[in-house]
Order: sequence, then structure tokens, then C-alpha cells
Amino acid sequence: MSYKSRNNNSLVPLVFVSMKAIIRVVLIGIVLMYLTVWLISSTAIKLRVDSLLYSSMSELVPKETFLMLLSQEMTGLRATNEEALNSDFDWLESVTNVSLLDPRSLFGREIPGIENYHTHIAVAGKGTDITNLPNESPAPTEDQLKDQEIDQSQIDQANNNSGDGVQEIDEKSVYIYHSHSWEAFSPLIKNNNSKDPASTNEKVNVIAVGTKLKQELEARGIGAVQDKTDVNKALKDKSWTYFESYQLSRGLVQEAIAQNDDLTYLVDIHRDSQPRSITTKTINGKNYARLFFIVGKENKNFEKNLKIAKELNAKLEEKYPGISRGVFIKTRAEGNGVYNQDLTERAMLLEFGGVENNLVELYNSTEAFAEIFAEYYKKDAVEVNAQ
Repeated sequence: MSYKSRNNNSLVPLVFVSMKAIIRVVLIGIVLMYLTVWLISSTAIKLRVDSLLYSSMSELVPKETFLMLLSQEMTGLRATNEEALNSDFDWLESVTNVSLLDPRSLFGREIPGIENYHTHIAVAGKGTDITNLPNESPAPTEDQLKDQEIDQSQIDQANNNSGDGVQEIDEKSVYIYHSHSWEAFSPLIKNNNSKDPASTNEKVNVIAVGTKLKQELEARGIGAVQDKTDVNKALKDKSWTYFESYQLSRGLVQEAIAQNDDLTYLVDIHRDSQPRSITTKTINGKNYARLFFIVGKENKNFEKNLKIAKELNAKLEEKYPGISRGVFIKTRAEGNGVYNQDLTERAMLLEFGGVENNLVELYNSTEAFAEIFAEYYKKDAVEVNAQ
């Protein structure tokens, strides 16, 4: 009995020490938690956390879900969105973002690469199918942009008949800009070793295409403004990432529109990363860099902008068969989904050529587009004036 008593007495300090350790750990944990919350809520980190949280939620949850939930409390929403709210509502898709009729919605986030197939082909150009959909290039690296050797001979050849003598048009109605201004073309960079060429040199990236388009439009009596912002540098100056490119360009567009009410057409120029075999077409013995339209579905002007893209695409194909790869619709599931196209009812995202197209081919397509656009512009102006 004496042995058992001594054993029980030795357990008391052991239990006491263990309780002290547990309490100490809990207190330290609480202090660390409060410090973490304070750090996030009282610094710029909060803004980034909030931004990531909200953007992630908005991408995962369909807009119809938010509309349905908010309309239960806000009578005004029910009145102004009666048609949308009275339509069949798929609760499974609302909660899970999975459509039983589209297996891509189930596997798209799980299988690498399949997310590209969310892109909807509104109008398929010749040879366009799900195997050669538009493919966006990644952000450039610092090493990629260093010590580039430009092929000046190709630039001189393409600019042989430049539009430097074109008269400036006072009234500007077209705003040309480049959300991914670094997107460049391999033939114009001698020492390029990347399958996704990038450059800050305006002579070899998409800014050169925008400059040519401005010249061609003004030669046809259409005033245009071109923004040549180095988006890669601007993003770094703001400590922003590649994924905030459209947010940055949005600010540029909004500022331009605020300063000039006549800017009604927005043209964001990019280039695709598909190879030459997909992005080049010979028409009447002349090589063209094929182009296509991207229309964002996640904005109020979707239908109107889609209509314009389809009309321009049809006219292009009528006069230059095969020059267009088509019209594509994108949501937030595979891209930005808006592309600043909510800012006007005449906004478009155009992709000219691919990584392997040269400047002559790109200029040929730019001239073709300017010709067709000028016809549409004049027709549209007559209709607007009539109204």
C-alpha cells in the first residue's frame, strides 16, 4: 500500500507540468493568431488578400447565383431582371459550377490544359476547331527581354511604303491599345530562343501592328489614337502581376474616354502563340497573318460587341477568304471574361497572326482589316446619325 501511495503522489506534479505546457502553447497560439490578423488588417496585405478572395469567389460562383440571392432582398433587382430571374435556373450549376451537359465544366480544373477548351467558337474560320484554339502567351521573363538583336532589314522591308505622310485627323473616334504590349514576333528578333517571343521594342511587338492600323485608318479618314504604354514596366511599377494586365489597361482606356467623348471604338491588339501553319494564309498569291476576334461574355455589352465582331468577320471572309480564324467567346473560366468591353458598345479584342509571322504578313492583314472596318464605320455612322 505504501508503494501505491508514493506512485500516486508522483503523478500530481507530472499532470501539473503537462497542463502548464498545454496552457502555454494555447496562449502562444492565441497571441500569434491576433498578431497575424493585425498584420493582415493593418497593412497593404489586406488589399491583396481581399482582392484574391473576391476575384476567386466571383470566378467560382456564376453571376446568376448572385443575382438570384440579391433579388430576394432587393425589389429593384427583381423588377429590372425579371426575364433572367424567370428563366430556368440550374441549381446544380449555380452551387457547383458544373453543367451536366458540358463535361469540360467538371474536368476543366482538374486536367492540365483542358481549361483552354472552355473557349466557345461563335464563328469558326477555315480549319478552326478545338485542337487549334487561341493560346495566350505567358508573361515575359527578365532574361528574355535583355540584349535583344532586332532584324532591321525585315522592319525596313515592311515599312517601305509606310504611312508617314498621312494627314492627321482631328476628330478621334478609335482608341487602339495593347493590354499585352510585350507580345512580339520571332522573325523580327534575331537572337530569340523562346517559343513565346516578347519584347519592349515597339518595332517588333504588337505596338507595331497598332501603329500600322492607326496609319491605315487615318488614310481612310478615320481619326485614331494609339496608346503605346509599356505594360510590362507599368505593372512592375505598381507591383502588379501579369494577371492584372487588363486592370491596368482599363485605367488607360477610362482616362482616354474621359478626355475625349468621341472615342467610341476600342481596339485591343494582341498576337496568338500558335505556329505559322495555323496563323498564315495565302490569298491571291499574297501572304496574310490570320486574325480573329475575342469577345468577353462577362459584361453588359456582350451581345452588341459580339454582333459587331460577327459582322466584321463576315465582311473580311467575303473579300479575303481564310484571313480570319473566327470569333471566339471567353468567360472568366478561361480568361479575363470582360476585356474592357463593358466600357463601350463598340469594343473588340483583335489578335493578329502568331509568333512566327513576319511584319509584311502582319501589315497585309492590318490593311485588309482597316479596309473592311472603314466600310463598317461609315455605315455605322450613317445609322447613328439617322437615329
